[in-house]
Order: sequence, then C-alpha cells, then structure tokens
Amino acid sequence: MAAAADLTGTKRVMACALCKHLNVDPSTVSNTTIEQSDIASLFSHIVKSSQDEVMKWVKFSSDFAGSDGKQHALLDNLNQDLSQKSVLLGDGLKPSVADIVVFATVQAFVTRVSDSELQKFPHVWRWMDYIQNIVDFGTTSQKINLAKSVFDPPSTKAPEKETTAAKDNKTSGEKKKDKSAGKTAEKASEKAPEKTADKDSECNISILNIQVGLIRKAWKHPSADSLLVEEIDLGDGNVRQVVIGLAKYCSPDDLTNRHVVLITNVKPGKLRDVMSAGLVLCASTEDHTAVEPLIPPGGAKIGERISFAGFDGKPEDVLNPKKKQLDKITPHLRTDENGIATFKGIPFTTSAGPCRSSIRNGNVK
Repeated sequence: MAAAADLTGTKRVMACALCKHLNVDPSTVSNTTIEQSDIASLFSHIVKSSQDEVMKWVKFSSDFAGSDGKQHALLDNLNQDLSQKSVLLGDGLKPSVADIVVFATVQAFVTRVSDSELQKFPHVWRWMDYIQNIVDFGTTSQKINLAKSVFDPPSTKAPEKETTAAKDNKTSGEKKKDKSAGKTAEKASEKAPEKTADKDSECNISILNIQVGLIRKAWKHPSADSLLVEEIDLGDGNVRQVVIGLAKYCSPDDLTNRHVVLITNVKPGKLRDVMSAGLVLCASTEDHTAVEPLIPPGGAKIGERISFAGFDGKPEDVLNPKKKQLDKITPHLRTDENGIATFKGIPFTTSAGPCRSSIRNGNVK
C-alpha cells in the first residue's frame, strides 16, 4: 500500500509540473486519471509526444518506479548520462519534459536515501538540485535538502604576542634567530611596500562591480554564429546590451527572463560590430563541454552588488584593460564541490544567499 501511495504521489507531482511547464489546464487531468494510469500513459495524456528521445526517458521513469532493488543501478546509468550535460535533453540549460518526468520519479526514491549514499551519484545530485530550483513542482512536492558545505571564513585575528615568560624561556640562539629574521623582514618591507600593495589591489575582487541582472531579451548575433546578444535589466531603468559566446550551449529562449551575474564596470566595446557593455560570468567544465551562466538565488534583487566576505572596497568606475586586472582575478574564480561560485574560496553572496551553478568544481569567467 505504501509503494502504491508513493507512486500516486509521484504521478501527481509529475502531472502538476508538466501542466505548468506546457501551460496545460490542470483540470484536464483528473484524480482518477492520475490514480489509474501508469507513468507512460499519464505522460502521453498530458504531453502527447512520441519523440524517441523523450519516450526513452519516460521508459526509464517507468522502469525506475517499478524496479524495486534496481534503482541504484539505474541511478548509476543516469549519473553517467548527466556527466557531460546540465539537462537530459537539448544542448542548453532549459529543462525539458524528460527532466520533469525523471525528476518526479527519482525524487521519491532519493528522499529515502542517505546523504552518503547520494554522494555516489554526484551528477544526479547536481542535476536534481538545479531542476528543483528552476521547475515548479507544486506545493505537494517535497524539496530535497541536499547536504552542502557551509563556508567558514578563515580567522583574520592577528597572532598573539609572546608573553614575557615565553620570551625568557628562549635560548640565546633562538633570540638571535628571531632578531635576524625580524631585521630581514623589515628590510624586505622597506624595499618594496608599494609593489606589494599594487599586487594586492590588482587581484582584489572588490575592484569589480559584479551585479545581479535579468535578461529581458536575447537574440543571435547578426554576424557570428558562436555569439548571442542580450538586453540585461539592472534595475532603475539601467539596461545593458551584452554580447556573450554561449550560442553553442544555449538558445535565446533558454536565456530570456533568466537572472544572471555580470561585471558591469568593464570597458564597453564592440564584438564583431555589436556594442557590448558588460561581462556575464559563466561556469564551465575543464573541457568546456558544458558552460552555463551563474545562477543568483531566488529573491536576489535586480541590480544589487555581489559581495565577498572580507573584501569591502569600492569598485573602480571602469577597469583599465591595459592593467589586465581581470586576467589576474579570474584564475581565482571557481565553483566549489557544491556548485557555489567563489573567489579564493569565498562565496559570491547576495542578500538572498550565494550564487551557484549546476557545474561543480568548474572554472568561472
């Protein structure tokens, strides 16, 4: 009886999400239809699709729901399939009906699996976290609370001074070494204090003005197949046109109405004769088989500046391309094992929490 109830709940969540995704009137799917149909029949009732790639995943969902004891093997297959992409179908970031059906089916099982067991399927873990935060599964769906590491910034307290007793207990040889080391350090600091300060400022994330934006429109670049052009809203009537090299990974529809993270104080310039006034930050795998814009958390305000704990400086009005400041900072931008975007391990933080990506341990630029 419990298994039957779980399956009915799965089908209810699936039907709700599919109707919202496809703008189908939910009243056309009765409770009787949900209860009496298997997954494949219910899917066909709502979607009316017979595409081979889609139906392959519907069959996967049916097998998963009806294969007690074999779910781990099926999860392993799913994990391998997701190792090189963000969503099940398509080359971009937009979830498909296949993602919705498989998520609804796998979710019921994953809620009963321990965190340590789920860690064996990192790509499923990453995909589920992305899907549940971008697709509306309704109020009856139980959100999966995936264990994520909490950033604990290193202490900035100055080292404690030695006590008088500790100093007295040192041998004369140790005292001489301390004096010698102190003199060497003083000389070094006297020689190049300005150079050290310059180096720190050039690699200081606070010189960047990184903000949350909303893509209002996106279209193909008129003369470059690899580029897309976006109109990004930064709030208060501030709209930027930005050119981005994502055509291989996303369609304009994937990006429209999507929140992004972008650097707004780069020097404006033309890319293949189209003006660009910003840099959208994206995460990518090492081999660049997957690339996607960073995702601000739900509730982040359009136009708000991204902050980094311990870096409170004022951003430069416009970065100087000759100083190659971005080249010195971007090597320190990465996503961690949980997909959180970081600078030297410090999260990209908004008023609603950290920015992230479905790509874990990836580069950010």
